[in-house]
Amino acid sequence: MKLQTLQTGFFKLDGGAMFGVVPQSLWAQANPPDAHNLCTWAMRCLLVEVNDRKIVIDCGLGNKQNSKFRAHYGPTEQVSIVDAVQGAGWRSDQITDVLLTHLHFDHCGGATERVGSGEEIRVVFPEATYWVSGRQLQWSYPHPNAREKASFLRENIEPLMQSGQLQEVADGQNAAGLPCLHVYGHTEGMMLPILDWGGRSMLYCADLLPSVAHLPLPWVMAYDVRPLQTLSEKAEILEQALRENWSLFFEHDPQYAITNLRRNDKGVIVADQPRETLLPSP
Repeated sequence: MKLQTLQTGFFKLDGGAMFGVVPQSLWAQANPPDAHNLCTWAMRCLLVEVNDRKIVIDCGLGNKQNSKFRAHYGPTEQVSIVDAVQGAGWRSDQITDVLLTHLHFDHCGGATERVGSGEEIRVVFPEATYWVSGRQLQWSYPHPNAREKASFLRENIEPLMQSGQLQEVADGQNAAGLPCLHVYGHTEGMMLPILDWGGRSMLYCADLLPSVAHLPLPWVMAYDVRPLQTLSEKAEILEQALRENWSLFFEHDPQYAITNLRRNDKGVIVADQPRETLLPSP
């Protein structure tokens, strides 16, 4: 299995929302906010090459949104997922699968694109099967809950459903041939693929653990629909990751892409030598 990072840019989110009940005096040390209390976050996707499959995991924000949306989230250094894939050595029509961990706009927006300046929206990988949790799809469309409505955008989801390329994944099942953990604290039915990185298991953390700073159990986003469940899921998964010597891949950390884990002298699981790149593999 070959893994390559696909960097699709950065965007801004409110620091208080990203760190929940954690005081600003603590979280600001991990991700200093700007004058508007906004922190910068990466949109770091992944290309997986295994056997005859080329799998893209998440697709970033995309470029379909209007100027008001862009002013609110401040995307910078944007690269389309198609250009990122091309930079990794492949054409868009060579991608066989797209695994969407969930359908919040910063994870699935780049999976489709607007055709010219019109209303038509098409998928960006014409030969790919798009995989999404069936529970997540039902949760997000056509009637999302009020808490997540601003994150589940019809123009991101509806074209995927109309494409004929969407494959729903049942609870606990693999997606695109990859084993996945299914979690329910951040949103209903988020999928976290487990990958082989140089003979070591690596968990794509998506929004269960957006960054290295979110490793402490109480550091849970205010965006989560079930924060206590997130806390429980984090505790169980971190114990398994430490026990089985997994690495963790962070989609949103502005600096670090991956870390191993260790237990400190207080018995708390912490990051061990976080690094900015997947290379070299272990």
